[in-house]
Amino acid sequence: MGALKTVMGGDAGFATTKLDALLNWARKYSLFQYPFATACCGMEFFAVAGPRYDVARFGAEAPRFSPRQSDVLWVVGTISQRQAPALKRIYEQMSDPKWVVAFGTCASCGGFYDNYTTIPGADKVIPVDIYIPGCPPRPEAVLDGLMLLMEKIEKGGNREAMTVPPRELPRLAQLRTRADTTIVSDHIGKMKEDK
Repeated sequence: MGALKTVMGGDAGFATTKLDALLNWARKYSLFQYPFATACCGMEFFAVAGPRYDVARFGAEAPRFSPRQSDVLWVVGTISQRQAPALKRIYEQMSDPKWVVAFGTCASCGGFYDNYTTIPGADKVIPVDIYIPGCPPRPEAVLDGLMLLMEKIEKGGNREAMTVPPRELPRLAQLRTRADTTIVSDHIGKMKEDK
């Protein structure tokens, strides 16, 4: 928040801080979201609203279905050429300060759609603050993205895009060491001997 200064010590005292730091702290815990769900990632996104993940503990449980009442625009799924003007209009109707989260690979970079009908990512139409990669991302990634956005809001002023890192690197994507390669080749050799 900012540096707190106690004035008139004791029980009758009060604390002062910078107004911007106080507003950012308050904004962080009252995020009204507007979901722009267009494809399959919507199922994973809306799963977070249930009791299992409890997004209410972050102050972001109530979706708003009017852009004028929203702080966070969640772009969830593929964006087609025909949807791009509507997405831009929705973003422009939101009042400042406003943030955008691209949920899923299609919203982040276009996904596996590489044709004339789709837009390769929401950032081609509107500015994006947080990218959540995955096809589809797990519901926990929504919470990770939300916490990353909350941290960004509290720091204030930083409009640079951030990406939610994976919780763990999948086993197949990890770099293999020489020892791993030897173990695998020994295992394959034993399998051939058993036949």
